[in-house]
Amino acid sequence: MLESAIAWLQHADPYAVYIFLFLIAFCENVIPPIPGDVPIAFIGYLIYEHSGITFFSALLWTSTGSTAGFMLVYVLSRSLGLKLYAEGENMVQHRFSKSVHRFFPPSDMELLRDKFVAHGYLAVLANRFLFGSRAVISVMAGLMHLRAFFVFFAALASALVWNTLLLLGGFFLGSRWQDIGEYLALYSIPVFIAFLLVLLFSFLSFSRQRKRKSD
Repeated sequence: MLESAIAWLQHADPYAVYIFLFLIAFCENVIPPIPGDVPIAFIGYLIYEHSGITFFSALLWTSTGSTAGFMLVYVLSRSLGLKLYAEGENMVQHRFSKSVHRFFPPSDMELLRDKFVAHGYLAVLANRFLFGSRAVISVMAGLMHLRAFFVFFAALASALVWNTLLLLGGFFLGSRWQDIGEYLALYSIPVFIAFLLVLLFSFLSFSRQRKRKSD
């Protein structure tokens, strides 16, 4: 499917390419298995080929799609989180809420929210650089009720920087644009390990605070 999309992009009208960039960036945030980075790098190669596609237009459409997708998941997660912690309008919802409260008491959620807020906006700012964790961060940002204003601008800044790197990577690699996948793979390993260590440290810190609170 990706090969077919790339073959189509080589002959598509620039405006069709921009719409494609928006959709692929949007859907990647909403449906994580969709690969968005490689097609964006390919557009950088098309810019190198002087196909009529401009760098700033490609960056604008891609970053807008990335931010819109992130914010959609954030809003849905925030709304769902409020419903999970409501008592429920009927017996089924009430029992479901009670089940959630049993595993994640509201008092613990407040503690976790305070802990996450300290690093939450930084996580949103870095979300585009964390492979496999982008969707998780948008969900957590919603559940923890981070302020939409700051979430939006952090997600936008992250998308602008990341997509700039992808487009420039495809541009400077030229016909070797496909090598961008290898560079991304090499980069992702240490960054993902560092992210896991931060999560582990935060979890241990949260557990200690929770234990002191219960004592």
